[in-house]
Amino acid sequence: MISSDYLVIGSGIAGLSLALKASKNGSVSLITKKKLFDSATGKAQGGIACVMDESDSFEAHVRDTIVSGAGLCNEKMVEKMVVEGPERIRELIVLGVEFTKKKDSDSKFELALEGGHGKRRILHAGDITGNEIERVLIRNIEKHKNITVYEYHTAIDLILNKDRICRGVYVFDSENNNTEIFEAKVTALTCGGAGKTYLYTSNPDVATGDAVAMAYRAGADIANMEFVQFHPTCLHSSDARSFLISEAVRGEGAVLKLKDGGSFVEKYNPQKELASRDVVARAIDCELKSSGEKFVYLDITAKSKDFLMKRFPNIYAKCLEYGIDISRDMIPVVPAAHFFCGGVVIDENGRSSIKNLYAAGETACSGVHGANRLASNSLLEGVVYADRIYKDSLQFLRKEYSKIDGKPIGNIKSSLNKSAVFVQKKEEVRRLTWDYLGISRSNEGLLKAQEKIDVLKVEIEQCFKKAPFTIDGIEVRNMMFIAEMIARSAIQRKESRGLHFNTDYLFLLPDVKDTVINIR
Repeated sequence: MISSDYLVIGSGIAGLSLALKASKNGSVSLITKKKLFDSATGKAQGGIACVMDESDSFEAHVRDTIVSGAGLCNEKMVEKMVVEGPERIRELIVLGVEFTKKKDSDSKFELALEGGHGKRRILHAGDITGNEIERVLIRNIEKHKNITVYEYHTAIDLILNKDRICRGVYVFDSENNNTEIFEAKVTALTCGGAGKTYLYTSNPDVATGDAVAMAYRAGADIANMEFVQFHPTCLHSSDARSFLISEAVRGEGAVLKLKDGGSFVEKYNPQKELASRDVVARAIDCELKSSGEKFVYLDITAKSKDFLMKRFPNIYAKCLEYGIDISRDMIPVVPAAHFFCGGVVIDENGRSSIKNLYAAGETACSGVHGANRLASNSLLEGVVYADRIYKDSLQFLRKEYSKIDGKPIGNIKSSLNKSAVFVQKKEEVRRLTWDYLGISRSNEGLLKAQEKIDVLKVEIEQCFKKAPFTIDGIEVRNMMFIAEMIARSAIQRKESRGLHFNTDYLFLLPDVKDTVINIR
C-alpha cells in the first residue's frame, strides 16, 4: 500500500498545478497512465483566455462565456473563474511559462482572437501553448521532493470506506503488471476527458474517460454528459493522428470553403468563421452530409508565408509533413470530438458529491461551460480550480483516518487473446458513439445507441472479470460507461441546446436545467 496526504490522478494543467501547490503542505502521489507529458494540455494549441488588456473587462469575458454556454452556465462560477484568472496566469509566468509578447514590447503580451470572444484576450505561446505550460509545470514537479510521480499507473476504481469517504484508488502498474492500493486523505480526479470514446477525436490516446467512469461507478453525481464539443477543424488525412488546426487560425482570418471554393458558414450564422464551435461544427457536418464529401477546406492563403510561419510554426510544419503548404494550399479539415462540458459534479471549491473526492479540469462539471465551452476557457478552468481545491483541502490534512482494510485486487495475468477482444470492443464503442451520439442526434438513434450499449456492457463486463487488468480492458470498460452516460443524458434532454442537437426537438425549452445522473 502506498500512502500520502494527496493523491492526484492525471498530469494535465489541473493535476500538475494542484500537485505543485499541495506539496507545500503535504506529501503527494501523482499517478498518470503513460508519461507525465501525455495529456490533452500538451496538445492545446490556441491558448488560455484571460482579461489582460485595459480595453477588455471581466464583465465582457463573463458575458462571452455565458452566451457561448447557451443559457446553462452557472454565472457565479463563471465570475469566479474569470476574476481569479489573471492571478493564476501570473503564477504560471513566475514558474517560467513564456507567453508570446508583442513585437515591440518586453512587457505586453500578444493577445489572440478566437471564436465567441468579443475581444482579443487569448494568451498564447506561439501555437504550442499547452506544450509550453506542460513543459514548465513538469520541470517544477520533477524538482520537488514532496511529489512522487508514478508513470504507467492506471486507476481502476475508487476505494470508499463504510461512511462513503473516498480513501484512495486501486491502481494497475502496467510496467510491472501488478495492482496496488494508493491511499490518501485527499483524492483529486484530474484525468481529462473522454474524446477517445469517439471514432474521430483531437484527444490523445489516454483520454478514455477513466475518472468520470470511476466516479460514476462509485455513485458520484455526474452532469451534462450530452454536451460533447466537436472541434470544427481537425486535419483530415489517412495518416494524420488527432492533429488540431487551432481556432486561432480562423481568428486570423481563415475561411471555411467547399470543394468548389465557395464559402458556406455565413448561411448558418452571421459571425461566420468566428461563430461558436457548436455552430461551426454543425455547419460543416451539415454540408458534408448533404454533399457526401469527407472534408471541407480551411483557407488561410490570404496571409503571407512569413506571418504563418511565425504565428503558427507548429501547424505550418505539421501540414508541410503531409504535403500541404498552408501559405499556398487549402487545409482539408473535419470536425472531431474535442471536449466534454459535462463530468463529475463539483461545487465552487472542486468538491464532488463523495467526501474527500475532488475533481477539476475536463473531468469535472463546474458549471463554467454550460452547454458549450468558449474557446480557450479550458486551460483557465483547470488552473483556477486546482488552486481552489488546494485551499479547500487543507482542512482534511489535520484529520486522522483509519487504514484501508483491503488488498490488491484481481488476477493480473495478461491475456493476449483477451486484449485482442478488448481492442475490437473499443472500436465497436467508438463507431457506436460516432454514428448515434455525434454532432447531430435523433430519438431513433439515441434509442438504438442505448440498446447497443446494453448489449456491449454485458459482453465487456464478462470479459473484464475474466481478464481484468490489461490497459485495453480497463479503458474499454470506462469507454462503455462513458457511452452509457452520454446516451442516458441525451435521452433525458427533450430539446436542442448548445452542443446537444436533436433533430426531433428543434427548439429550446423555457425551463433551463442541468441533466444530473448517477448509478445509485
